[in-house]
Amino acid sequence: MRRTWYFFRRNTLAMIGLTIILMIAGLAIYAATLPLPWTSVPNWCATDYGPADPSSGYPGNYTQVCPTTGPIICTYEFHPPPNAARFCNDQWYQGVVRSNISFPSIIAPTLSLSPFHLGPMPLGGITISSGERTPIYSITTILARGSDWSLMFSVAIVGLGASIGLLVGGLAGFYGGYLDEALMRFVDVFLSIPTLLFVIVVVAVLSVDLPSSGHGDITIKVLAMILGFTLIWWPFYARIVRGQVLVVREQKYVEAAQAAGSPKRRTLFRHILPNSVYPVFIQFSLDVGTIPLLIGSLVFLGFGPVLFPSVPFPEWGAASALSVSDLQGDFLTSCYSAATGCVIPWWQLLFPGVALFMFAISVNLLSDGIRDALDPRLRR
Repeated sequence: MRRTWYFFRRNTLAMIGLTIILMIAGLAIYAATLPLPWTSVPNWCATDYGPADPSSGYPGNYTQVCPTTGPIICTYEFHPPPNAARFCNDQWYQGVVRSNISFPSIIAPTLSLSPFHLGPMPLGGITISSGERTPIYSITTILARGSDWSLMFSVAIVGLGASIGLLVGGLAGFYGGYLDEALMRFVDVFLSIPTLLFVIVVVAVLSVDLPSSGHGDITIKVLAMILGFTLIWWPFYARIVRGQVLVVREQKYVEAAQAAGSPKRRTLFRHILPNSVYPVFIQFSLDVGTIPLLIGSLVFLGFGPVLFPSVPFPEWGAASALSVSDLQGDFLTSCYSAATGCVIPWWQLLFPGVALFMFAISVNLLSDGIRDALDPRLRR
């Protein structure tokens, strides 16, 4: 372990990846202590500072038109009201104005570190549409709670798939013969199934008329999605491990172990599989960052209600897909007409996208460093 750590810490990129992973894990641990729902995102309702409206209860300062449920977010068009401290605990956000039309539900980030503790929208908000009064979802809340779900989905799906593939590929490559032929044809069947379609079918079938699993707010849909991805993920690892085992089993140290009387089981698990896992690290690093992207693809295609118990769901891939879907709709359409002006809520795509990028690149750097440190052939 000391020798492995010595070679690992000499790899600067690997240490950077480890640092980012630890930061994301720390965010996930911190988010677990927050009083946030696990399977849904709290929504807010924008109410803006406008003309005098005595019927609202705040004459001359406050206009409240909130048909949606949820707490109130106070916004203003150009300047906060002179007595802003009286309302919303002095937590005001500047809404987006386009061609003299106010959109209080489009909340931009504060772009300042000082008010991060003042309100729920320091990184801005996400809206499903650009209507004047639509539910707002805090990007800060999505990124905090989404760190738990993204890590859990990635590690569970790829970890289970790699474990099953390692065992199946090891048995097929070591014993060969009819067992190898049968297992590889079974692998070919799963490789021929489209990944996204298979996951959708598995979740749709298993979640029909089934109650909650009983473990907190984790429902059958979430567990079914993990199962669907795992069933379609392990064949890739089985093929990689089988090819590596076919090479390793012909090495001289394996022959020496067999000549010394080592049982087949011990030879496989003690000598062959430990020396066949290095390609798995590379594939693992690529796949962990892919899982949130695939989840986002399914949500973008409109299968969010099929996969999750609530939409929007606090997961990084789902949040990014929601942002892209929103941007390609009303916001981009309005840019085609110069008369209406053009407002692109860049924060809705930037912050979830940066979170996904940092997660994917950190896992790649960390896995490459671990592989270099464990493989004696790469230490020279």
